[in-house]
Formats: sequence, structure tokens, C-alpha cells
Amino acid sequence: MTLVRRGHAAAFEVVYERHATAAYSLAYRMTGSRPQAEDIVQEAFLAVWRSGARYDAARGSVRTWLLGIVRHRAVDALRRSGPYERRRVDDEGLEERLPAGERTDVEAARREEAREVRAALGTLPGDQRRVVELAYFGGFSHGEIAAILREPLGTVKGRMRLGLSKLRGALAGIEAEPHA
Repeated sequence: MTLVRRGHAAAFEVVYERHATAAYSLAYRMTGSRPQAEDIVQEAFLAVWRSGARYDAARGSVRTWLLGIVRHRAVDALRRSGPYERRRVDDEGLEERLPAGERTDVEAARREEAREVRAALGTLPGDQRRVVELAYFGGFSHGEIAAILREPLGTVKGRMRLGLSKLRGALAGIEAEPHA
């Protein structure tokens, strides 16, 4: 971040490559809109480029700081669009306003797979599920998860290993069953 603060584009590129996926994932989960999530991530990284000097390592990791920026931008975007979207629904009617979801075979398969993964996650003990969700949906590292949960790093890694092993077993069972 020191190099980003000094305007080094290569350093910024490294920050982007390391954290863009987690930033997009958070923005998309908050907004439910791909274009809006992309805009939020772009705004967040532009803010990082312009104000890298605001990062304080004593307050947390770069990822935590960056995801905080993304979260704030997403909340702002949701606040801005909320009243407008509600007015459009009231004025035009729900069926005219809301876009139809993709109805392709690929999208249907993706949704079925997501349901199966959610169901498999639901079978995990709470502490294992929490660790897996923070890692895969939140984009946090083992160390960051340990800090968030205030648990030893070894405990987090153990829960992750056990949780992923149980997920693999649960999902392997689903794959063995024929789909209708």
C-alpha cells in the first residue's frame, strides 16, 4: 500500500488482482445486480487509487479495509436506487418493471447446483458452516476469519478442513444420484 500511495501502478495492479474477486462477490451479494456490482467495485478501486494514503495497517488488513469501502459504496448505491425503484414498481406494475431472469439451461443448472450447495452447507455444524461461508462467500483468509471470530488460527483451519470434507461427501452423494 505504500507503493500505491506513491502512485505505483504495478503495486495497484497487485492489490486489484488479490482483492477484486472478493470485492465483486460482496458487491453482488449486497445488490443482486451484476452491472451495479461492477460499478461499485470500479468506484471502490478508483477510490483506493486516489486515496491509498488513508489505509492504516494498524487498523486491519488491506482486504478488510477494501471490503469496507465496497460495503459502504454498495449501501450508498442501494440507498440511492431504493426510492426510485419503489416508485417505478408502484407506477408501472411489478411484471412490467422487473426483468425476467435468464431462462437458459445453463442458468437452470447453476441455480440447481447453488441449491444443492446451500442444502449441503445447511448440514454442517454452525461453527464449520460459518468458517466456510466467511472464506468462500466473504473472501476472507484463514487469519482474517480467526480475527473476526476471535478463535485461534488452528481452530479455524481445523473447522475449515472438517467442513470442506463433509461438504465434499454431501455433494458427492448428490452427484451420484440421477437428476430428473
